[in-house]
Amino acid sequence: MPAMHQKPSFLVGLIGSGIAASRTPPMHEAAADAAGIRYLYKKIDLTELKLGVEALPELLAAAQRMGFDGLNVTHPCKQAIIPLLDELSPDAEALGAVNTVVIRNGHMTGHNTDWFGFAENFRRNMQGAALGRVVQFGAGGAGSAVAFALLKLGVQELTIVDVDVTKAQSVVDGLSPRFEDVRLKVGGDVAAAVAAADGIVNATPIGMDKYPGTPLPAALLRPDLWVAEIVYFPLETALLRAARALGCRTVDGGGMAIFQGTEAFRLFTGISPDPDVFFATFASLGG
Repeated sequence: MPAMHQKPSFLVGLIGSGIAASRTPPMHEAAADAAGIRYLYKKIDLTELKLGVEALPELLAAAQRMGFDGLNVTHPCKQAIIPLLDELSPDAEALGAVNTVVIRNGHMTGHNTDWFGFAENFRRNMQGAALGRVVQFGAGGAGSAVAFALLKLGVQELTIVDVDVTKAQSVVDGLSPRFEDVRLKVGGDVAAAVAAADGIVNATPIGMDKYPGTPLPAALLRPDLWVAEIVYFPLETALLRAARALGCRTVDGGGMAIFQGTEAFRLFTGISPDPDVFFATFASLGG
């Protein structure tokens, strides 16, 4: 009998709390089907397992023993996982956060694809947008990745606003040495910063169903301002709705979630997936 052609196969997982509704597993599996490879994506939900970040060493050891090729990592593990890894990519090191771990021959390398997700979404939807001065709201885990992406995209002056000023200062201090030609600062007077800006980014959870509202007073928006969002539950946040009503150029948060996923898939498999499959799966899962 002729030998059967064995498709390449991959076993990956997602570690985080409250990930039951995550769209990542079905997006990855659909992309693998389209690429003709076998791919199993398991959710390792700390909430369901009644575990905290202290279980990470045990979970990583188990993943290695069971032959996992990689893991995605989300809240609350993105920082806690760093000391447990063998190596960090330059991007993960710059951000002090990991969302993708590639496992090869027992060696675990941490990557960060969140910044790539934001940058790629912006590049595709905001061609020609002015990048002189940008105000970013939010300096949490996602905030540092978004700030990194904005600086990589060529923003000349970036003002970070957060209710916790020490968090904003920490992002500024962390990224300033890596982008010496850019002005990075903590924002105090929001109205003045937005008045002088070309665009604004929401990197806070405000706008999600459980955190309704807008990260800045909607009265500060004006038609020549572009507005980017990272929230994608719902896809149209109150901020985007207000901005679109004025005629602002906008980009929603769905693409960031998709492109961080396509980059993680590429790191796991060595294959660049079709983003359209990710988009179609994402859309099919409803708002």
